[in-house]
Amino acid sequence: MEAGGLPLELWRMILAYLHLPDLGRCSLVCRAWYELILSLDSTRWRQLCLGCTECRHPNWPNQPDVEPESWREAFKQHYLASKTWTKNALDLESSVCFSLFRRRRERRTLSVGPGREFDSLGSALAMASLYDRIVLFPGVYEEQGEIILKVPVEIIGHGKLGEVALLASIDQHCSTTRLCNLVFMPAWFSPFMFKTTSGHVQFDNCNFENGHIQVHGPGTCQVKFCTFKNTHVFLHNVPLCVLENCEFVGSENNSVTVEGHPSADKNWAYKYLLGLIKSSPSVLPTEDSDSLMSLDLESRDQAWSPRTCDIVIEGSQSPTSPASTSPKPGSKAGSQEAEVGSDGERVAQTPDSSDGGLSPSGEDEDEDQLTYRLSYQVQGPRPVLGGSFLGPPLPGASIQLPSCLVLNSLQQELQKDKEAMALASSVQGCLIRKCLFRDGKGGVFVCSYGRAKMEGNIFRNLTYAVRCIHNSKIVMLRNDIHRCRASGIFLRLEGGGLIAGNNIYHNAEAGVDIRKKSNPLILCNQIHHGLRSGIVVLGNGKGIIRNNQIFSNKEAGIYILYHGNPVVSGNHIFKGRAAGIAVNENGKGLITENVIRENQWGGVDIRRGGVPVLRSNLICFGYSDGVVVGDEGKGLIEGNTIYANKGCGVWMMSSSLPHVTSNHVSYNGLYGVAVFSQKDGSGEFPGGHGAQENFSEDGDAILWETELEKDDDPLRRPVTIALVESNSINHNGASGLYVQSSEALHVITNVIHANGDRGITVAQSSQLTRVANNSISCNRQSGVKVEAQCKVELRGNGIYDNRGHGIITKGDSTIVIENDIIGNRGSGLQLLPRSDTKVIKNRIHSFRAYGIAVRGRAKALVQENIIFQGKTSKTIFQQISNNRECILQNNKFLVFKKKSDTWRLVNPPARPHLESSLRGPSAAHSGQKVTAMATRITARVEGGYHSNRSVFCTIL
Repeated sequence: MEAGGLPLELWRMILAYLHLPDLGRCSLVCRAWYELILSLDSTRWRQLCLGCTECRHPNWPNQPDVEPESWREAFKQHYLASKTWTKNALDLESSVCFSLFRRRRERRTLSVGPGREFDSLGSALAMASLYDRIVLFPGVYEEQGEIILKVPVEIIGHGKLGEVALLASIDQHCSTTRLCNLVFMPAWFSPFMFKTTSGHVQFDNCNFENGHIQVHGPGTCQVKFCTFKNTHVFLHNVPLCVLENCEFVGSENNSVTVEGHPSADKNWAYKYLLGLIKSSPSVLPTEDSDSLMSLDLESRDQAWSPRTCDIVIEGSQSPTSPASTSPKPGSKAGSQEAEVGSDGERVAQTPDSSDGGLSPSGEDEDEDQLTYRLSYQVQGPRPVLGGSFLGPPLPGASIQLPSCLVLNSLQQELQKDKEAMALASSVQGCLIRKCLFRDGKGGVFVCSYGRAKMEGNIFRNLTYAVRCIHNSKIVMLRNDIHRCRASGIFLRLEGGGLIAGNNIYHNAEAGVDIRKKSNPLILCNQIHHGLRSGIVVLGNGKGIIRNNQIFSNKEAGIYILYHGNPVVSGNHIFKGRAAGIAVNENGKGLITENVIRENQWGGVDIRRGGVPVLRSNLICFGYSDGVVVGDEGKGLIEGNTIYANKGCGVWMMSSSLPHVTSNHVSYNGLYGVAVFSQKDGSGEFPGGHGAQENFSEDGDAILWETELEKDDDPLRRPVTIALVESNSINHNGASGLYVQSSEALHVITNVIHANGDRGITVAQSSQLTRVANNSISCNRQSGVKVEAQCKVELRGNGIYDNRGHGIITKGDSTIVIENDIIGNRGSGLQLLPRSDTKVIKNRIHSFRAYGIAVRGRAKALVQENIIFQGKTSKTIFQQISNNRECILQNNKFLVFKKKSDTWRLVNPPARPHLESSLRGPSAAHSGQKVTAMATRITARVEGGYHSNRSVFCTIL
């Protein structure tokens, strides 16, 4: 645009001197002038916005240094909001009957102050008419009696904020009023500075000090750019109140109390406030900006697969443990002979192969030396869904998660959950937006069926930020809550609502505390660096905890106890200084599809009657054990991927009764699954967990047991014996399963493959340990070792291609029945002195050692077994001394006759027969997220150490 040859820059300089009405008129000239007026946003519009005495910086008090997207739009929003109180003006003017003859009455301005028209506010109000403006000039005005507002008026302080102070108690009886640019203090006779019961009140740019403001429904209020110093705002049954861009400082109690269900009776201002809220910019997210972690989403496929043998067991194949393909004949895996240790157990000396196993036929030997062929195939680790195995971690590599494991943004979650979207969009009761609460006792207290919505606020240095009790509901979106002296958000007595997209950190107690049947939806929050737990659920508390990032907390990321029963799904819980999730003191919970990684203690810790359902989680890279089931712990542990933890994959005490089924336990530093009976002090938690934990809201002891509900959960079936069932346990640093227990244990239908020590070690078992229908293969030492004074039953197992003996036993009550013990580098079965063993109906073979070797005066019944000859005729049976306590009956010894002889395992086919074994009702269950967890996870893992104690115990 050029008018009179003037350039645009010069026009902008000229127009910058115009006042607001003149700018409006210029914008109506033509489109070019309209666009020119809009281009003054960072100059003239900014000056008008900051120069207005009725408002402050649009981003005050939280971000006063951040400019708004548009100064003109911010000024427009404030201007429209400042006129809300006059929207009912036509209803209060002269009767409709005289509307044809009505003249528009001009608003009067009444001046109050020394030398002005009126000396006091009371005298001015006595002369005021509808919608008059009363201007208080600088000074202190103290009213000796209660002021009653009978007509709508506007009371404004002249000059800068702080120059006009009003010491009064005002009771509004009219339909509407507005107060602006004033400092309120309570009168000497009442702590209430302002109260209303039915009308609408609007406060703009005011300070309130050391008093109370009270609004009763159907009354409404609109408060903007105000400071409350040790002032309590009490809202009772309000249908709608808006507190926006306010600062609350130094409260001795709650800053804002919202009490009672919103009144069904609404005044005239309700619809205007609702429209104003919907037209103003929302803090709801519009794009994916929630991720705090730096993740490499371009995770590469792991082409790793377990090494297989080139001799094959033929027979029926389990649908859950399919046979893997054989490599080319003649492949080499090592050339050194194994040696026999002092206890008779073979110790492998060959270099490690890709899976920790070694095929006997993979050594250097020609066809003449291998004089026969026994056809069999080793069952490797059970594949996860999708057909891929969980590959070894890459040393030095950063954590890589597939895209399906990256957390959704809040907007994506709300779009999937219509109920949550409806909650996030609803406005009822009190709306508190872009406010700052600091340096006081309480922030917002919602009680007795109250409703409150909080968006974009900052709560800091308080005793607590938000408390919601007695059937109240809160909606909290995009708030910042930190450095509270107790819990950040506290819900009890059936409180609920939506807590989404908040940043909750550095609080002295839990970030979120849920008790006494409260049931909130906690969604897409970042809860971190707390001095205790991230989220605590206790005393029959419930809730849905979904898609949150919970990290770097001093105690458990999520702590469930005293019959707490939340649904915990899709969260990332990492880098905690204690357990990722702790379930204690009869806690429950459905814990599913979470990523729990890099925690100092167990990824999940279950103790003292805790009975959760732990399903389809990725528990990895922990500095201790993956899952710890401590004293009296219970629950269902199903379908999880427990990977690359420095301690054990699953660590259990014998006094616990968990059901461990269908998990993938691999590449952990110590045992895959360990069962211990000794008490190691782990019943007490360091750092305050356990019986000494104080969960009262104000430091007083609370007996939660009096309120605990007893309900039957269909997800939890009763378990009377600890059960390890249908798991894939492979490539762990020590034994796949280690048992040192004084109680009964069932180990059924597992695949135990390529572990760094033995497949199964039973070091202590005063009651029967039943090992049935397992595939035990390619482990670095023996398949199974049973120590002295142990009671063990081995039935229906396939024990193949282990580097030591198939089975070695010192036990005084060992039953070995109907197993296939084939291709192990040591003896198929070695019975050590003082052992008492029944060996019945097994098929046994060893390439270089004996099928069965009896050392010393071992007591044994060897009956109805089939024993295949190895490389020489001396490798069928060995008995060191003349032992009359070793009884052989009806055994069948098969020797080769020519090179082309091939023996096959038929009738029955090769064991284990997993399809015919007893399995749990949910053994086949596994989520698709675990598939992704098990295919593309790499991270740095330091070398573990072998010990018969948990890393958790070592820390203690």
